[in-house]
Amino acid sequence: MKLLLYGHGFHYEMENICRLFFHQERIEVEENSRTLPGPGSALVMREPGEGGDSLSAEVWLENFRERAEETAPCGATPQELERRLAVLLFGLLSSARGIRPQWGILTGVRPVKFLRSLSEKYGEEEAARRFREDYLVSPEKLALSQATMAHEGPLLARSRGDSCSLYVSIPFCPTRCAYCSFVSSSVEKTVKLVPQYVELLCRELEHTAQVVRRCGLRVESVYFGGGTPTTLSAAQLARLLAVVRGEFDLSHSRELTVEAGRPDTITEEKLLALREGGVTRISINPQTLSDDVLRRIGRRHTTAQTLEAFRLARACGMDNINMDLIAGLPGDTAPGFRQTLDGVLALSPESITVHTLSLKRSAQIFQEGESREQEERDAAAMLDYAAARLTGAGYQPYYLYRQSRMVGNLENVGWCRPGRESPYNVYIMDETHTILACGAGASTKVKEPGTDCLERIFNFKYPYEYISRFQEVLARKDRVKEIYDTFGKSVHSLQQHTGGH
Repeated sequence: MKLLLYGHGFHYEMENICRLFFHQERIEVEENSRTLPGPGSALVMREPGEGGDSLSAEVWLENFRERAEETAPCGATPQELERRLAVLLFGLLSSARGIRPQWGILTGVRPVKFLRSLSEKYGEEEAARRFREDYLVSPEKLALSQATMAHEGPLLARSRGDSCSLYVSIPFCPTRCAYCSFVSSSVEKTVKLVPQYVELLCRELEHTAQVVRRCGLRVESVYFGGGTPTTLSAAQLARLLAVVRGEFDLSHSRELTVEAGRPDTITEEKLLALREGGVTRISINPQTLSDDVLRRIGRRHTTAQTLEAFRLARACGMDNINMDLIAGLPGDTAPGFRQTLDGVLALSPESITVHTLSLKRSAQIFQEGESREQEERDAAAMLDYAAARLTGAGYQPYYLYRQSRMVGNLENVGWCRPGRESPYNVYIMDETHTILACGAGASTKVKEPGTDCLERIFNFKYPYEYISRFQEVLARKDRVKEIYDTFGKSVHSLQQHTGGH
């Protein structure tokens, strides 16, 4: 599709609106053009005037050509002009395609954070009205956002000015799933790198602990992600956990999560190493309980292995287990997803995270131009069933986020039993406080207390880069203290300001 812009620089937002309806097509953007070249194009214009800016959008598809326009109030901010243009374009594309994405013109990753900011500024009732009327969010997604905001509130209130969380990246998997776009490496190809990677990761953790002490920070949560951390051996996991517990003061930490992830990596020896290493929460992620769908997406495990891994984890004393599911997987159906969710609920895990398939261009199953309209309808039905079934079973939504190119422009939601939230998931999605990230592909986010200011420090993406340029990794970590020094005030002086106890 060709997107033409005239009189404004709202390139990113207008492109994202188009992608809601053409998420697998390339959007070609051309600026300073006022004429539609033919079918398959859209024009979004702003023309300043004495009585207010004239705003218009025109869409020309094969059997559809319409124009919408309005005059913005005098003195409208750039943000308001952008919103109004997005509404015009969204309305035309909804009519042209016969669909109305439930999140309206919201295209960001963190809709709950946005709702909270509106609530703090205008009050909850006015914030809800703006979500519905100004941003065209459906009543169902508004209600989900409100419930999530309410449930994550107590966790956010515990964060202080000197709080931080620790993320440890294990970027290895047994094999690469067909839908995956994360920076991870198949152990089949990189097995020789693993021992050296673990050795250097221990050194980075030790160095990061020194940074934490120099900055006067306290660790609220620890999260091992990937990849699949349990791709490592029991001895390697035990060593990393020993470094974390030995180097960091975890007396205030409310969580030490390890993503066990793939059931085919879980053994009794590894589970015992996790338990003895102080792990309080693990994930066992089936994604689906259909062996046929598992084969389609390249997951080399079976439903039977998932059930056995869960049983084994319980036998090893794991009393806080999350399970991930994905709605919209190739070959899955709404009845198939219902069967999966019911099967997982029968296990009674403490939390269930329901993701929507996101087809990034780096994923193997991404096929540009392929029609997925039925998959989008199925995914929406899957999420509707999940929300009703999980709520009825006593689970509550406690964090929510979105990604680009999600099937049906939907969302990912973490559901848990009361008191079984993962604080890290809330903190990372809300950008509540500093996240110190170690390992290949990890991104540290330094948060200035009491503000929305973030500064990012990136580690090298791939294990071989991380290993070969390790001294640069340590040097970059030292920037954390430099950044805190630029804040011009002690983090301790902000403890009361940020509401923590």
